[in-house]
Amino acid sequence: MLLNNRRSRHHRSRRAGRRVGAALTTTLLAGSFACIATTASAPSAQATAPGQKNVTAVLFQWPWKSVARECTDSLGPDGYGYVQVSPPTDEPRLQDQWWTSYQPVSYNLNGKEGTRQEFAAMVQTCNDAGVKVIVDTIVNHMTGTGSAGATSIAGESFSKYNYPGLYSDNDFHSCRHDITDWSNKSEVQNCELVGLADLDTGSDYVRGKIAGYMNDLLSLGVSGFRIDAAKHVNNADLQAIKAKLTDPNVYWAQEVISDSTVPASDYYATGDVHDFAYASQLKSQFGSGQIKNLESFGTSWGILPSEHASVFVSNHDTERNGTTLSYKDGAAYTLANTFMLAFPDGSPSIQSGYSFTNTDAGPAVDSTGHVEDAVCGENGWLCVHSEQPIAGMVGFHNAVGDSAVNNWWDDGNNQIAFGRGDKGFVVINHEDGALTHTFQTSLPAGTYCDVVSTDPASDTCDSSHAVTVGADGTFTATVPAQSALAIDVAKTTTGGDSGGGSDDGTTAETFAVNATTIWGQNIYVVGNTPALGSWDTSKAVALSAATYPVWKSTVSLTSGTAVEYKYIRKNADGSVTWESGSNRTVTPSGTAASVNDTWRN
Repeated sequence: MLLNNRRSRHHRSRRAGRRVGAALTTTLLAGSFACIATTASAPSAQATAPGQKNVTAVLFQWPWKSVARECTDSLGPDGYGYVQVSPPTDEPRLQDQWWTSYQPVSYNLNGKEGTRQEFAAMVQTCNDAGVKVIVDTIVNHMTGTGSAGATSIAGESFSKYNYPGLYSDNDFHSCRHDITDWSNKSEVQNCELVGLADLDTGSDYVRGKIAGYMNDLLSLGVSGFRIDAAKHVNNADLQAIKAKLTDPNVYWAQEVISDSTVPASDYYATGDVHDFAYASQLKSQFGSGQIKNLESFGTSWGILPSEHASVFVSNHDTERNGTTLSYKDGAAYTLANTFMLAFPDGSPSIQSGYSFTNTDAGPAVDSTGHVEDAVCGENGWLCVHSEQPIAGMVGFHNAVGDSAVNNWWDDGNNQIAFGRGDKGFVVINHEDGALTHTFQTSLPAGTYCDVVSTDPASDTCDSSHAVTVGADGTFTATVPAQSALAIDVAKTTTGGDSGGGSDDGTTAETFAVNATTIWGQNIYVVGNTPALGSWDTSKAVALSAATYPVWKSTVSLTSGTAVEYKYIRKNADGSVTWESGSNRTVTPSGTAASVNDTWRN
């Protein structure tokens, strides 16, 4: 819940390219923060794969079946260690506002994202894919309204301060008015947050009910918790709740918008803390500032110590209130996420929700109030976590581990580059012109794949995505405007032939088209061969917007066989627009090549 002292592929073919574009009756309500596995105290992901895997994908409001599919098809293959899911509780039956998910009616796991059985199956599927599940957890409050006879998604009756079989009036703090004095710690932690019924977490009965809910989730295979509105709960109460868990050492991260009244340091003993200042500073530098300043990024900037911080570029609250960058900031947003995954600070999370114009609106729901299937690039779903630049950088983050920053370079403005020991090197060009430069690294000599433009699931890359580091540790490259390049020791070129051909008679053909779009639109290529969907638009190949307005993707095609193709534009609602004119043709020659087209209106 974001309320500070504001005085207030695998479906790979559906990997979405982006145009980088209460109380129940009140305003913006309880939201949550990306729960992130940290470098210091997070549970290890070593059970599934060696190496450091502490990046969390926050699949905001995704239904359980969709989360399960994404763990298998995208998150696991891309190297994510964790997925954070929305609160699995029952909630008021109110249209589609996202914030109803942060107003529990009961701890029944049958909510708008799915049933208890679907939740349990999702957790098992994700664990099998090597992705651990973090649950967004509401411990501070219940609903903000509800008269006798009000019903929940699961059909349960309730009223404010009365949740049959769970809580009654005596289980809530006696302060029954909104917080007005944010400098008064007692009021911040005992009065109501925008009208939400504030639980008396000092009560052993209440603590037991909350811990019972969390233990139920642990029994289903959950690996940790994100504690919503932690700032509004005394840390002694949180420690007492955690002590009642079957695994009192389980990972959790806490939403605390730190200030002098309730400092983040109060919560270090319990778990990690979300670093709002981190996200705010990235907005400043990737917005109107100069990213060359980030060479000194650290606690002197007012951000939290790395060992206590879960970091992010945006979350579902801040992307709505404008305090951080969001998907609407285009290339700046993608590049800020690239920097976060490349720079050693805290444990990162990637916000992956849906597009919106009304900040209260939730995702599409069916007639029963349940969230509809989350399909990348359809119905407004923004699969930021699986976009090529970010998915590739997750592997980079895992490969470089805790290696120190070295070989910093900048142009004195918005072009920077730096190494991570002898494990990796990244270049970020946040300017409107291409960057060509010879960079000094500490990498071993060899040929590496640019992970920004190479599918993480691929074992190799073609020559157009290869970077050769010489014996002196240098390489020369051109990085397009508002783009990036990154190489690491885990992604080097292997097999195939350097020309992009293959012993099996296929050719790596890159499709590139200059096409402008508006928010929510994506460009695909479709053609008369199975590799291009056989003219079925639902199987068309998604093109990456990393070098917008040029959209690109590389496809393996049969050498020597002519292929017909056209480009299509898919809208957020799933509707399709074909480019005009006759079918285009290309005949793969056996050597990697590109077609460079312009969208035909």
